[in-house]
Amino acid sequence: MKHVLVVGSGLSGLSCALHLAENGMRVTVVSPYPSERAQSVMAAGGINAAMGVDDTVEQHAADTLHSGGNIAGKEAVAGLCAAAPGIIDWLEELGVVFSRDAQGEVALRAFGGQSRNRTAYAGASTGKQIMTALIREARKYECQNVINRLLGRQFHSALIADNKCYGALLYNEQECKMEPIYADAVVMATGGQNVLFGKTTGSMQCDGYAAAKLYEQGARLKNLEFIQYHPTTIETPQKRMLITEAARGEGGRLYYMDGDRRVYFMEEQYGERGNLMPRDVVSKCIYDAPSQVYLDIAFLGEKLIASRLSEVAELCSKYANLDVTKESIPVYPSVHFFMGGLAVDKNHKTSIDRLYAVGECASMYHGANRLGGNSLLAAIYSGQTAAKAITQLAEHTEDTAHPDFAAYIAVQEETLHTQLSSKSPFSAVYIRYEIAKLMNESLGITRTETKLLEGIQSVEYYLSISEKLSYDADVSPYIVYSLRPMLLLARAILTSALARKETRGAHIRQDYPERSDAFARCSICQYQNGEHRISYTEEDEL
Repeated sequence: MKHVLVVGSGLSGLSCALHLAENGMRVTVVSPYPSERAQSVMAAGGINAAMGVDDTVEQHAADTLHSGGNIAGKEAVAGLCAAAPGIIDWLEELGVVFSRDAQGEVALRAFGGQSRNRTAYAGASTGKQIMTALIREARKYECQNVINRLLGRQFHSALIADNKCYGALLYNEQECKMEPIYADAVVMATGGQNVLFGKTTGSMQCDGYAAAKLYEQGARLKNLEFIQYHPTTIETPQKRMLITEAARGEGGRLYYMDGDRRVYFMEEQYGERGNLMPRDVVSKCIYDAPSQVYLDIAFLGEKLIASRLSEVAELCSKYANLDVTKESIPVYPSVHFFMGGLAVDKNHKTSIDRLYAVGECASMYHGANRLGGNSLLAAIYSGQTAAKAITQLAEHTEDTAHPDFAAYIAVQEETLHTQLSSKSPFSAVYIRYEIAKLMNESLGITRTETKLLEGIQSVEYYLSISEKLSYDADVSPYIVYSLRPMLLLARAILTSALARKETRGAHIRQDYPERSDAFARCSICQYQNGEHRISYTEEDEL
């Protein structure tokens, strides 16, 4: 039985692990925290599938490509959309209870950027229900010793020789030691880059380090400049809390005040479905509004809010002391989703053999801007796709012994020891905080060459001192070894944004406000000989 290591236990990681197990693979799933704390649990809005009488798979694909600025791979997107109805059926078989319409069919709501109602939902807890179902299914395989889940492990680096991955080096937080796990294939399912940007809507467990380290080790990254701002969040001292797009899908309206008059600016500019334009469009309009923007759902009534938008009501009550049945919600755009990540082909294989990436840490399907409702779908489908590819490869691959990585592991242990015992006036924790601030300043809803160059200059300075830092014994060693690769990732994102001299999707350049045919492709960033090299390619050609 072939052994596969899955790094990350959220939706994409569990989806991959389950399908590997179903296909006879032995799977080890590692993560710092339990699956119950994964970011996927937070998803409330729903999951896309063309199941309406007026909808088609082809229209779903067309909406996905259009929202993505027409640079996503047509073949990959077609596969994603074609698989969606079957994924809904599979989730129902696992016990997910989707909301139903008057005819007893799966209810479908409107979501941003969609020409049809195609987002299935499970009340106000779609992500939680899906994750609960997959966790329960995974436990069945755990009882059969087919899936083994290990907690308290932080990814350190991949074990790579001759451009082939043979496993991963992990930091065991409980035993305070490096721990290699060898495997016939490795799947990265580590989420997006939230920590790199500080206050986002996503989980602070997702920091981008895994992709950053693999980039340092030679893996290619793709579409880093495309960072989706969600139009509607509320501000809290710790982070931005998401007001799901379902609130607008159910009829919620955006407005600002002009004296005593409400100006429903999205409807005035884009018509009846203006509040559900693609997220980049809505975020830019809110950013450009002359005064505070509000979201009104009070007119929907207490019954509808309680049955379909209860999470919104609870969030606003808890964090903003608002009664949404009587008051409008002050909203702000905030970093929400990263279209960029590890470059993968249609089988989700990276540029390193035997190394795969799924979910938000991989760049696939979304192009320049993700269609609302496609994140849960892509997470599940990417896991399925990688599992299928690995299974097919295993059928035609002989077992081989892994190279000896003892020398490499010893160097990494010694490096970490040296870092932990270093003394200097510079703080790694402080630099992580400062990097988050500069990334938000440099890579906001709109960008300019001046701000991007300023960001690059700051990152270069922090890189220059990253080997001379002091480390707080009270924080995890992970904070120590993750800093420099995350600085490299920050540099790569800024470099990618600087190189794309156009406006497309979530990448809005004030100094290049028009879309350019010269950039109608995906960006690739590769770290070679200390340089960040940018090229462009068709996604289907990867």
